[in-house]
Amino acid sequence: MVLWIVLAVLTAAVAAVLIAPLMKAREPVAAGPDDGAAVYRDQLREVDRDLSQGLIGAAEAEYARAEIGRRLLAVAGKADGSEVSAAAAKSGSRHRLARSAILLCLPGIGLCLYLVLGSPELPDQPLEARLANPGNNIALLVAKAERHLAENPNDGAGWDLLAPIYFRSQRLADAENAYRKAIALQGESPERLAGLGETLVAGRDGVVTEEALAAFERAVAMNRNNMRARFYVALGLEQAGRTGDALAAFKAIKADSPPGAAWTQLVAEHIAKNGGAQNDGAPAAAAKAPGNPDAEAVAAAREMAPQDRRKMIEGMVDSLAAKLKDDPNNIEGWMRLVRSYKVLGRDDSAGEALKTGLKSFPPTGEEGRRLLALAREMGLSLEGVSQ
Repeated sequence: MVLWIVLAVLTAAVAAVLIAPLMKAREPVAAGPDDGAAVYRDQLREVDRDLSQGLIGAAEAEYARAEIGRRLLAVAGKADGSEVSAAAAKSGSRHRLARSAILLCLPGIGLCLYLVLGSPELPDQPLEARLANPGNNIALLVAKAERHLAENPNDGAGWDLLAPIYFRSQRLADAENAYRKAIALQGESPERLAGLGETLVAGRDGVVTEEALAAFERAVAMNRNNMRARFYVALGLEQAGRTGDALAAFKAIKADSPPGAAWTQLVAEHIAKNGGAQNDGAPAAAAKAPGNPDAEAVAAAREMAPQDRRKMIEGMVDSLAAKLKDDPNNIEGWMRLVRSYKVLGRDDSAGEALKTGLKSFPPTGEEGRRLLALAREMGLSLEGVSQ
């Protein structure tokens, strides 16, 4: 009922705004007769002037005055208000028609649109009820959590739940505050420490500060399998200019990573950046994958111009595709081929390579699941791929 009252008030307000200009009284404008009378009066004065100058005789002047007077009376008769009244009546009729259209059409159109697009059968749901049943509305879930924490600021589990949501929403100041409160109330854990560190890094434009590095190092000390924290520790060493320590840290990450891990390529790039070869620390299976460049090829590529280097890479990728066509039973080769096509911007080729690789390694097996996981991580479309 409240909704209908609000809609009625809004409709009345809009109608009033539109009708107001039509309700103003307008001065009637008589156009034409007065202007004609003025002309004839000037002619009478000219007759008098000509008579005084002796240009015309008295009889002629009298005749001219009579004729001009007759015309003047005819014009004055038309200016008795009948034309003005007719114009005013016509204008008033148009205004009444416009007012009627606004009063009838505006509410009618609004009602029809609401019945078609709205949900008039739904009952009113105040904010309290929506917060009680937020469903999948993230904004309401966050609002509900914030209200709860405002009333229960010592609920560490609540802060622990809200912190990563703040981070994903790019509310970095709120995320940092939530992580700190969760750690203070719940104690340190690898996830909380890594989350705090990553929030600090994001808030400092990717710079691993001393506080962030300390948080990551404590997270690694508690759980060495936390690869995210280990990566940021290595990145902090790299940014601090400790190239040797950073290289060793990145190599250790690559050696401990599962095959096909999403971060493998990124870690390899940092290994190369710190003076190592990109295949340092690679698993044996990956090192034996067909199409991998040898040390001489890598050295030669570094000396090439960007255009020549790309041609060389494309040639190696095409060679890898040809070898996999002859010997498709190589999961590392298929993963490298899919990844290479994606890096080169050849998404269609990456999708075809994914489908072909899944023929040799069905999605129901471990290798097939790795291929699907790689495709998801790289943003490839899985349309038409049986999962």
